[in-house]
Amino acid sequence: MAFLNINATLPEKGRDLRLDLFRGVANWAIFLDHIPDNVVNWITTRNYGFSDAADLFVFISGYTASFVYARMMLERGFIVGATRLTKRVWQLYVAHIILFVIYIASISYLALRFGDSDMINEFNVAGLVDNATETLRQGLFLRFKPLNLDVLPLYIVLMGLFPPVLWFMLRKPDLTMALSILLWLTARHFGWNLNAYPAGQWYFNPYCWQVLFVFGAWCAMGGARRSMTLINSPITLWICLAYLLFALIMTMAGRFPTFGAMFPEWLFSAFNPNDKTNLAPYRFIHFAVIVILVIRFVPKDWPGLEWKIFDPVIVCGQQSLAVFCVGVFLSFVGHFELSMSSGSLFAQIFVSVAGIAIMTTVAYYISWSKRQDKP
Repeated sequence: MAFLNINATLPEKGRDLRLDLFRGVANWAIFLDHIPDNVVNWITTRNYGFSDAADLFVFISGYTASFVYARMMLERGFIVGATRLTKRVWQLYVAHIILFVIYIASISYLALRFGDSDMINEFNVAGLVDNATETLRQGLFLRFKPLNLDVLPLYIVLMGLFPPVLWFMLRKPDLTMALSILLWLTARHFGWNLNAYPAGQWYFNPYCWQVLFVFGAWCAMGGARRSMTLINSPITLWICLAYLLFALIMTMAGRFPTFGAMFPEWLFSAFNPNDKTNLAPYRFIHFAVIVILVIRFVPKDWPGLEWKIFDPVIVCGQQSLAVFCVGVFLSFVGHFELSMSSGSLFAQIFVSVAGIAIMTTVAYYISWSKRQDKP
């Protein structure tokens, strides 16, 4: 019966604005990173270390899912908690299908309108021309994914499989985390992944990326609190700072060939190109280091979270799903606009700022609309 005892520590009730802030940051960064040849995306974290906004998005998704549904599962039973999780999965799936249809319709229309056949191949929608019915059917099964539509299917799969993981996490949080790490490393070793259509495999290998999702849940279920002695250790701080500096150097070596040539080939090739698909260990460690530093220096009650300057990004984090979908579509629009125009510095800044402004406006409108629905 000891196995049935609850050993996880649930977070305190009340909204954690850190989650909204960093989820908003992730949404903005994903939008900017999806626009190639855009100088503004140099402000995002992917240019200065091994991990990027996708890691942050998946981690916070796991943290939030456990934060919201664990208490429900404890108070109202596993069945109720699992069905509420399933309801959320359905919402995510519907959002993905709507985005998928609008996205491929827009790409196909603009490619035909401007006679740009390269766009069809660039955005991985060539299958629509050759075999539209089968391609759409595979899209419904999440196997066909146009360019930049990879994160949401990963989120859907991870959330869909989360109910039994959460049940186990509540009882054996450390063992659940250890098994998640074991699955990640085993999948990397044996090359496990899901097949994509018409060829290849998933860009975000769910067998590997689940470890970030579970890591988020583990932190929410008391893992971070139990680790505070380690997190607050001066030695940990210096190790974390040293690793961030090393990650910065290796990432810059990959960005600038002349700088990269200064390092031994064995060292350079160990980190370049960055293995994002199978979540390289150095990438996971880099993100874990960032989490440690945030927990240490940005507590839940940090007064800065109330600063007005953070309001737009926090609201975007609170309306994450809608803002993410709008951002993915706007990144395509921005990329198309830059490719059809001069692509000047002004155009890059204008497209980036306008896109973030639209995403923020959508977030504020949805937030306002939800308030009007309340009695």
